[in-house]
Amino acid sequence: MFDDYIYFLLRRTRGVESPARYGAPHGLQPFGDLSMPLTVTKTPPDTQHRMLNKVPEVTIYFWIIKILATTVGETAADLLSETLHLGEAWTGVVMAAVLVVALFYQFRARRYAPGVYWLSVVLISIVGTLLSDNLVDNLGVPLTVSTPVFAAALAVTFIAWYAREKTLSIHTIFTTRREGFYWLTVLATFALGTSGGDFLSEALRWGYFNSLLIFAGGIGVVTLAYYLRRLNAVAAFWIAYVLTRPLGASLGDLMSQPHDAGGFGLGTVWTSVAFLLTILILVTYLALAKVDVTLAGTISATDVAHDEQQESTEPQVELEPVGD
Repeated sequence: MFDDYIYFLLRRTRGVESPARYGAPHGLQPFGDLSMPLTVTKTPPDTQHRMLNKVPEVTIYFWIIKILATTVGETAADLLSETLHLGEAWTGVVMAAVLVVALFYQFRARRYAPGVYWLSVVLISIVGTLLSDNLVDNLGVPLTVSTPVFAAALAVTFIAWYAREKTLSIHTIFTTRREGFYWLTVLATFALGTSGGDFLSEALRWGYFNSLLIFAGGIGVVTLAYYLRRLNAVAAFWIAYVLTRPLGASLGDLMSQPHDAGGFGLGTVWTSVAFLLTILILVTYLALAKVDVTLAGTISATDVAHDEQQESTEPQVELEPVGD
């Protein structure tokens, strides 16, 4: 009676038809000996922790909004700290607090949400700008020091990310740990871009327009190298990502600074408002059209398999058939 019940459960869960399937000879009482082998196997990790990709696909909209966001990061930081007289230190504290709130909702989301993601980018652009400006203006760290320091911080972040995940691709940001590495990298790129841009335009006195042309040219070289297959996609993306920060900053300074400083004289208020409105329109379009959303199933099996290998799993005792 008990044996019949056990085999009923096995049939329901494993499709077992008879004791012989598990190596028990005909006529031998089921479970009368240890003819049914027990093996300890690793169960597949619970994939509920894995989210859909948390960052957008790299489209023309991505780069447009990224440049606009970096421009806002430059002009909004100047607007809050100088025009509204909050000072760089207090502006940095306030914007860092707002960034923490935005990142809380970004990390909490299970998939890429254009509004939350791009709000986080704009805020981290402002914080990265203020991080560089506070070091230079308030702590007296020269640009010749801050620029290599932020470059080293970016390199350390990349090394730690790759050592842990074996990839720097933004197409597989589907775990919290990878997302953490991603946002640390983004912050480092904004801080480095700010210091690097200021170093060329101010320390070397190349001016905003010339700096704009230099960084635009650098992005053009990276793009050409990528399409000529001289540079892989991951390296090309992150180099261009770093260069768009001083490009956007130079554009923001060129538009907002007065004529005698080499700018167009639009001021930080109108420049910030114009770029923020443009970002809002584009992000609204992306939220409706979903043209930059990673489709289900497009994440490569190799990346998923590697992610599973990184996860610790508990061994589970399972019944394994001896033969058919």
